[in-house]
Amino acid sequence: MHTRLYAAARRLSVTMGLLTLSCLLVQPSQAAEPTPIIAARADQRAWSTPLEALGTLRADESVTLSATVTEIVSAVNFSDNERVESGKLLIRLDDSEVQAELRAAQATRAERNNVLQRSTQLESRNLAPRADVEDNRARLQQIDAEIEAIRAQLADYHIRAPFDGVVGFRDISPGALVTPGMDLVTLDKLDTMKLDFSVPAVYLSALRQGLPLIATTASYPEARFEGQVTSLGTRVDPVTRTIAVRASLPNPELRLRPGMLMEVTLEREHRQALVLPEETLIASGNHQYVLTIDEANGNLVQRRQVTLGERRAGVVEITEGLVPGDLVVSHGVQQVREGERVSILGIDDGSIDISELLRRSRDTPPREGA
Repeated sequence: MHTRLYAAARRLSVTMGLLTLSCLLVQPSQAAEPTPIIAARADQRAWSTPLEALGTLRADESVTLSATVTEIVSAVNFSDNERVESGKLLIRLDDSEVQAELRAAQATRAERNNVLQRSTQLESRNLAPRADVEDNRARLQQIDAEIEAIRAQLADYHIRAPFDGVVGFRDISPGALVTPGMDLVTLDKLDTMKLDFSVPAVYLSALRQGLPLIATTASYPEARFEGQVTSLGTRVDPVTRTIAVRASLPNPELRLRPGMLMEVTLEREHRQALVLPEETLIASGNHQYVLTIDEANGNLVQRRQVTLGERRAGVVEITEGLVPGDLVVSHGVQQVREGERVSILGIDDGSIDISELLRRSRDTPPREGA
């Protein structure tokens, strides 16, 4: 009798315990604090399919000035890397002998001109034949031609800049003897650069004059030089099956130099694309997901599958799954789960460093979920 009463009491005690545990499990827990994150919006922006190549820079105009006569240098009128204007006298060779010939020819011209004037006056009075006047005029024209030839010869002694540009190193001094063909100084026009590169011929239909491009170089890792295609080669290389392309790059600060290697990205097939930062993506098998933020529902997080297009440095094209203006978790993806609510510390639009966004969030209360 006592045993049956004890067993019944034990069963009642276990039942009451189970009921109490069940009540505790079904009681609502205290709402968790929203997880702080940084968000990004899906933006429509200009997009293009890039075509990459390696190119070499050339000066827009380039020349190595040399002597055409054997003579001694009498003056050097430039310094290293000096910017000079077209027509500036750079090097003067000793032209004293030619100057003497010019003065003698000019004196002869003055004499023959006087003879012509006298014969013309006599002919007008019928005191000299017309033939004398014509002979004197011919002799004057002859000496004029000789003077012109001497002046042309004199130009060989004056080395001038044929165009605006920057001279190279000054490796010659007054008193040096120069000979025909001897290199004296280089001159390059650097305010605009030519960029030569080759592109596979299969892309020929996408190439045209005026096509924009971006060029970078290891010499200036953070700089992007913008230019455009100016001309295409007339032939396809039968060995490499590539076509030569020439582009023009403005160089107002003269940072670029001939011979530099450039990485070229041609911007072709322009279109509008929906773009997100790469850090918003969550890979799962062969699929990609993002965590969207429902602002109308208290910043509730939902997991959504997206389809990717092309990638660029730090950004990716979204072809399906989002619409312009959708808000997604950018930084803090690993700390957030679907169904949770978040507080937004800032919006990453690429114009402000993340550390700056975090600093600003400390000064401004975050936008918490409802």
